[in-house]
Amino acid sequence: MFRARSRTGATFLALAALVVSACSSGSSTSSASSPAAQAAELAALPEATPSALAPYYGQKLRWRSCGVPGFECTTLRAPLDYARTDAGDVRLAVARKKATGPGKRLGSLLVNPGGPGGSAIGYLQSYAGIGYPAQVRARYDMVAVDPRGVARSEPVECLDGRKMDAYTLTDVTPDDQREVDGLVDAYKGFAEGCGADAPELLRHVSTVDAARDMDILRAALGDRKLTYVGASYGTFLGATYAGLYPKRVGRLVLDGAMDPTLPARRLNLEQTAGFETAFKAFAKDCVRQAGCPLGGRGTRPEQAGRNLKAFFDKLDAKPLPTGDADGRRLTESLAATGVIAAMYDEAAWQQLREALTAAMKKNDGAGLLVLSDGYYEREADGRYSNLMYANAAVNCLDLPPAFGTPEDVRKSLPTFEKASPVFGEALAWAALNCAYWPVAATGEPHRIEARGAAPIVVVGTTRDPATPYRWAQSLSRQLSSGRLLTYDGDGHTAYGRGSECIDRTINTYLVRGTPPTDGKRCS
Repeated sequence: MFRARSRTGATFLALAALVVSACSSGSSTSSASSPAAQAAELAALPEATPSALAPYYGQKLRWRSCGVPGFECTTLRAPLDYARTDAGDVRLAVARKKATGPGKRLGSLLVNPGGPGGSAIGYLQSYAGIGYPAQVRARYDMVAVDPRGVARSEPVECLDGRKMDAYTLTDVTPDDQREVDGLVDAYKGFAEGCGADAPELLRHVSTVDAARDMDILRAALGDRKLTYVGASYGTFLGATYAGLYPKRVGRLVLDGAMDPTLPARRLNLEQTAGFETAFKAFAKDCVRQAGCPLGGRGTRPEQAGRNLKAFFDKLDAKPLPTGDADGRRLTESLAATGVIAAMYDEAAWQQLREALTAAMKKNDGAGLLVLSDGYYEREADGRYSNLMYANAAVNCLDLPPAFGTPEDVRKSLPTFEKASPVFGEALAWAALNCAYWPVAATGEPHRIEARGAAPIVVVGTTRDPATPYRWAQSLSRQLSSGRLLTYDGDGHTAYGRGSECIDRTINTYLVRGTPPTDGKRCS
């Protein structure tokens, strides 16, 4: 799945994994079917702690300064394999910023920005721990744990910077069999690199594993119930926790929700349509302004899309110079990733307009490369964070691959291109990545009802590109105590993005424990 900004992120090459947060074998793309009705329910775990896990639940955290003023860090132990606790441990990095007061401390508030693969600690230290509303930070210890395989928690590594650069340049709109073979080789090389780095860990980085780790952390923090804000993929992680431990649910906010009942092909298809919706909103805004490179005033979004697709086709034949110190040129895949990156937040639309203007009118690809590099978390020195590697590791374990062969993709191309004439072809081919993963998937699509849980707030944005609004509607209906909160707007996720109504509603829930009425709408 795409990473969240709250995020899920990738280039088109890993787009399916990042955006959808899971790869799945399901082949149905018909909206007439009802995955929620057909999927099995995620079963709750026994309320009593198994004796084999008692040492983990009883551990004492030793906090220390971790170099960022105001924050403390520690390490949490969890079993590598919950079915075999004698198989060794994983060590998970945890950070917190203690409640600032005034007012009575309400406990710990765990945050997760999405991904999978996004660093929760990085998110806490750069934003949540200083940018969440003051009344929330006053009453809660703000806490984050990097999930297993992510960032500071035994990170999965797959390729060095040079090889990762080459991977991001791979053509994901193959025109002939030679280019199809090149794409398959890229996926295989990526998977082999991950498998060589962490063969045992790769079998135990599922969302269920991460949710069970969160319960150990809850106990180690001394909290009777879990209070949590998760965005994008973080909603899937939070909902999974609720399904496994419904009686331990405190105040849960799931912002930019995912639908766990959908197989990956369906997830990819619906997300493809979501990016098309977001692009049309951007195009309408762009053509109202003088100099829009996609067309003049009055240009319809469909024509703007054709103009952008024609530009991508030109790049496919002749990449643009960027002035990059490593000699990288702007390819179709990098340009498309740059455009996708800006779809997450309408605040980035001006930057995208400027980047497209430079590329389409001045043959300068530097601006789009900057957007793409930011999405990949590529540093100026050519190093990458482990976001992309952890993302694939979690996604390809959570559900079976969407497509098994290139021929499967070819058969689905018309459906994807109908969903998005601009992005459909690339997104369909991107969904092939998990077919070559070295570890078999352990999960399947499922319903999450969390019967007996306290009220859970599910937030959906009507024109969210990465987690379509319908997913929030579906998850809120599945959850026995789900309360749907709707933001009528653009961009990915809603909390902290400028809607006073959304922020006030969520703050009231977190601080006072008063959930919104089901179906409340904000703009």
